[in-house]
Amino acid sequence: MTKLKGKIVLITGASSGIGMASAKAFARKGAFLILAARRLNRLNLLARELKKKYGTQSKIIKLDVRRSSEVKKAISGLPEKWKNIDILLNNAGLSRGLDLLHEGRELDWEEMIDTNIKGLLYVSRNVIPLMVKRNKGHVINIGSIAGHEVYPKGNVYCATKHAVDAITKGMRLDLVDTNIRVTTIDPGLVETEFSIVRFRGNVNKAKAVYTGIRPLTPEDVAGTILFAATTPENVVVAEIILLANKQGSSMVVHRK
Repeated sequence: MTKLKGKIVLITGASSGIGMASAKAFARKGAFLILAARRLNRLNLLARELKKKYGTQSKIIKLDVRRSSEVKKAISGLPEKWKNIDILLNNAGLSRGLDLLHEGRELDWEEMIDTNIKGLLYVSRNVIPLMVKRNKGHVINIGSIAGHEVYPKGNVYCATKHAVDAITKGMRLDLVDTNIRVTTIDPGLVETEFSIVRFRGNVNKAKAVYTGIRPLTPEDVAGTILFAATTPENVVVAEIILLANKQGSSMVVHRK
């Protein structure tokens, strides 16, 4: 089993949901954390909590992954010891709207494409060379069940997660001659801010997504990420699809 104590883990989208739960999971195992997100106040609170509970050393980065120049500056500006990133968790992502394609909003499309695809690419492009230089590391991308199927009105979001799946596979091929592992974790229904963001703050619509079913929690996903990160170094957990019990696919759910 790969030990995490003293390992440096960079987590994007660390201010809430799966990112925050993963930060706590890695902190419990003694990892050092680079916490990246747009909401600096939340990152500061998280870093203080982890320091108090686990003695975790954290480096905080206010980061919008959609901005290539900002990502490049943030990674290149890390102190040298923090550049030895052992695990990159590409977690930042979102969905906007649930619309027929011919009624969709271009702004929603651009935000999903810029965050889910381009953001993952920008961060990976700046971090992976550091791993290649050391010939060690692990890239874990957070995909979705939506990267394996398409559901009604999920057109562009599903397309972005299909892209994450393809990019992950491409990474694995491009890094096959190195000791760098590449994983994708693809959850189904997880109760986070995801639906609130999708429906732009409409809490009632967001709650309806999880009504009548016990969804996955961010901690469930974080536990799976931890599993993938701690397998022996000769083992690559290439892909895990993680569904809530009573969920058969994106839109097939048995509700009470």
